[in-house]
Amino acid sequence: MRLGIVGLPNVGKSTLFNAITRAGAAVANYPFCTIEPNVGVVAVPDKRLDALAAMYHPEKYTPALIEFVDIAGLVKGASKGEGLGNKFLANIREVDAVVHVVRCFDDPNVIHVEGRTDPARDIETINLELILSDLEYMERRLDKTRKMIKGGDKKYHAQLVVEEQIYDQLAQGLSARTLSFSEDELPYLRDLFLLSLKPVLYVANIAEDALSGPESPYVEAVRKIASAEQAEVVQISARIEEEIAMLDADERQEFLQDLGLEESGLDKIIHAGYHLLGLMSFLTAGTTEVRAWTIKRGTKAPQAAGKIHSDFERGFIRAEVVSFNDLMACGSHAAAREKGHLRSEGKEYVMQDGDVVLFRFNV
Repeated sequence: MRLGIVGLPNVGKSTLFNAITRAGAAVANYPFCTIEPNVGVVAVPDKRLDALAAMYHPEKYTPALIEFVDIAGLVKGASKGEGLGNKFLANIREVDAVVHVVRCFDDPNVIHVEGRTDPARDIETINLELILSDLEYMERRLDKTRKMIKGGDKKYHAQLVVEEQIYDQLAQGLSARTLSFSEDELPYLRDLFLLSLKPVLYVANIAEDALSGPESPYVEAVRKIASAEQAEVVQISARIEEEIAMLDADERQEFLQDLGLEESGLDKIIHAGYHLLGLMSFLTAGTTEVRAWTIKRGTKAPQAAGKIHSDFERGFIRAEVVSFNDLMACGSHAAAREKGHLRSEGKEYVMQDGDVVLFRFNV
């Protein structure tokens, strides 16, 4: 999973990136501090994997990974090249989903590129630049599709209907992701790479002293916009996350408890990202390795096996499956088998989050 962190300059993107990756990306109080996108890979925290490691004492421990890309701040006019905008927009095309950081605090010591804090205006600025970029792209795309039809290739008629629908939505100043598409129409979207079609997770960056208080009008404004787009919202303090990142595991847990938080902002972003993209994890466990594998919800057993190795999918025979909860309750694979919790599943089995699996195959 590749998540691109976007937003206006000076809203806390690089501070958040530093906190969640500890990669030391440059942070400064001026626009365009980030020019080339910083990339960091972070392990997905999964207590289930920790429990399996305690059970099997494996030689190797391999969590799922998420790649975060810190994309430079966009400004008004980015779609026309303002602030090196075209370069930054191209970086967004390469991610699976957008983490849109929105400033939801006032601080005279931190310059706001627009002069004052206004989350609704800031979100509109970013979204409009993505829409304008997509609109220009769709004009070229429509010309190409119409030429194919004019040349006698009738198979492009259905594609033209979808593309015209998207263009009309963009022309109204609305993101492509607010449209609904049928299963038959989805294949036409795969090679469009539209910026405004990407799933969005809004991260409301609040002041350090606002974590325990009532939700501010700034955050409420973000939630209202997200609700209309069926997008996700996570509320964090990037500065607090930066402090958390400097602590070891025990200190981190104690710090979170002192703040009255159940999980860090990183955990919130990861969980929301998984939900946004329809992802989940299955697990493999043994004395050699315990490992988490990320797949789409609805993935069948042979395709899940293919995530491990293409030979596993090609020669798939069956999957020996036990749910994580049942395995923990039984204490071992052998006990789970004795109690009837270890199941043999075939090619039509749809994987479930937290399945602990051994794939049988023959090539």
